[in-house]
Amino acid sequence: METPCSLSASYEGSFAYYTVKDRLPQILTKVIDTIHRNKKKFFEEYGKEGVEAEKKAISIFSKLRNEMQTNKPILPLTDNCQDTDIWNQYLDYQKTLLGNGEDPSWFRSPWLYVECYLYRRIQEGMSFSPPISEYDVFRDVKNESFFQSQQAMMALCTHLQELKKTIASLSKEQRQEEFYRLLQVSLWGNKCDLSISGGQDNSQKSSILASLESLKSFILVNNMDSLWNTLTKGKDVGSENALKTRVDIVLDNAGFELVTDFILADAILFFNLATEVHFHGKCIPWFVSDTTKHDFDWTIQQFLAVNHKWMSKCGQTWKENLKKGSWVYHENLFWTLPHEFWSMEKIAPDLYTELKKSDLIFFKGDLNYRKLTGDRKWDFTVPFSQALKTFHPAPLCSIRTLKADIQVGLQAGIGERLSASDANWMVSGKYGVIQFS
Repeated sequence: METPCSLSASYEGSFAYYTVKDRLPQILTKVIDTIHRNKKKFFEEYGKEGVEAEKKAISIFSKLRNEMQTNKPILPLTDNCQDTDIWNQYLDYQKTLLGNGEDPSWFRSPWLYVECYLYRRIQEGMSFSPPISEYDVFRDVKNESFFQSQQAMMALCTHLQELKKTIASLSKEQRQEEFYRLLQVSLWGNKCDLSISGGQDNSQKSSILASLESLKSFILVNNMDSLWNTLTKGKDVGSENALKTRVDIVLDNAGFELVTDFILADAILFFNLATEVHFHGKCIPWFVSDTTKHDFDWTIQQFLAVNHKWMSKCGQTWKENLKKGSWVYHENLFWTLPHEFWSMEKIAPDLYTELKKSDLIFFKGDLNYRKLTGDRKWDFTVPFSQALKTFHPAPLCSIRTLKADIQVGLQAGIGERLSASDANWMVSGKYGVIQFS
């Protein structure tokens, strides 16, 4: 079957068009505002140099915003980082796709590419603005979103600790049911995405556990049984002597979603469904709220410091897990490249080899889904495994709420029915999938 064309802002009225026209300039405006708001902090830390750097960064990003809004050609990167050559080779590759001497540009090139490129250019702009180069322009909104979601986090931690107390009395079926609940919590946690809300408050204010039942009908593909079977194959659930089993979670957003992933990972070990959980985060600030190593460590620190019995208990467990190696954190440049995952084996063979060691990989969120499926105009009914093309390092599962106009693996007629009743069903975050291959 032919691989369909890439989603792109060249399709007026599409979500990609709206993103490049409105959302991305909005995000950049917020970045400029944030840097300006921190002028005093930069002055206190670095004196006059800090103020000069603030001016320089603002001028770089104002120019970038203008390039985007006037559909200028995509420029090569010039910052001499580890990945600069890979990005510039990718730009050359995009030129070959256009042919006839045309240059890739914001509204003509694939949406996945230009959106990733924006965040890489933000990174480049900061690197050209020492001494504030290490400053994460999204940290303030990420932290704020975390604190706004604390009530919901407390409810989750309390639920988990109560569960741990009763675990011995739970039957296999009850354990399965509890695992499914935490999978759904991790799914709906993906709604808290700051790049979709343009950096506006998108925190989880109330306990998500109470609404799981009413949200069930919004899960369009629900392969939880396949996950359970994969994790329990040949195991006596609940027995202590589990064979060495590894689950990987390719993370998406920091804040509330990251906490739902921690809770799921905690339960996976606690239920003896695996002996180790490996997390994969981003090496640079990415898509506003994506998890970096700093966010990962900071979140655990916050849990340890908070004045709430069950939250700090969770924090202690998570710190212990990292110390004894049953939780492992990884970074790889590949996660912040514009490439579809089917090119991972060629571009980042080390990462592909690492993922092959897994018994099950969870890919959280929308961007991962877009990269898994190549961000293309697939028919709704194309099987997920087919859209993955050659990418299959291990059994894998996408857990996402829909916030981009792409979805595969639906039963015939469902996509059309939803389109007729709700024009925004693919981008509102109202629907979700737990989709296994």
